[in-house]
Amino acid sequence: MKYETYAPHPELEAFVKFYWTLEVPFDPQNKKQKIIPDGCIEMTFNFEDGIKRYISEEDFVVHPRAMVMGQRTKSYFIEPLGNVNSFAVCFYPYGFTNFVNTPLKDLVDAELPISQLFDEKEAKDLEEGMINADSTDDRIQIINTFLLSKLRNQSTIENIVQSTVDALIATGGSTSIGEMPQDESSKRRQLERKFKDQIGLSPKQLGKVIRLQAALNLMLNKSEKFTGIAYESEYFDQSHFIKDFKEFTGITPKEFIGSENMSLAKLFYK
Repeated sequence: MKYETYAPHPELEAFVKFYWTLEVPFDPQNKKQKIIPDGCIEMTFNFEDGIKRYISEEDFVVHPRAMVMGQRTKSYFIEPLGNVNSFAVCFYPYGFTNFVNTPLKDLVDAELPISQLFDEKEAKDLEEGMINADSTDDRIQIINTFLLSKLRNQSTIENIVQSTVDALIATGGSTSIGEMPQDESSKRRQLERKFKDQIGLSPKQLGKVIRLQAALNLMLNKSEKFTGIAYESEYFDQSHFIKDFKEFTGITPKEFIGSENMSLAKLFYK
């Protein structure tokens, strides 16, 4: 597997975390891979064979070739039908809403063809341009041009939403909406509504995902025991860490480390 990341255009850096490419030659022995929520929305283009997402142990759907993947509240399995050659845009939690009019709560746990979120002709031209491009550099230029043309006024994001997301990211997901003064319950309800429209998740859900990401990075990049990882990621204790980990991944941290189904997830965090 070959995974690379690239910087977006400077005028997009506030909204786009990075672009990434993934190449995986087909191998009949490859195991299906589990994808873990990361708090980001992604626009993905598949240039070769399809990728299926399992909706049950045996049943699956095939991803659209050009799609937007909304926020995730649970993990899921994917498996390539052949060679994988993908390009994706990874948006910050508050990034994607600056390019579309669709409330992002409508995208949660779903993947939609880009033609359902943008003008149909523009979406078709973008997809064909990305597929027919000769290089990654060309694709970066194409997607930069498209996103800059669709960028809405930055005031689209409410200050209260962006400041809350920034606080969650800065604290590894430990900042809680419950820390707002009790006499501001109306503001908390307002924040919840705005969050779901502009992020897709509630502040609590996003915080749990961000904290899981921090723990995964420690697991894969530091040789620490799970107790130390739990406390460093600001879980109450090891059992709380394991409970949240299983909620999003379906397995324990120990099982994650030894699982062949997690090879792709480990690659993303290394």
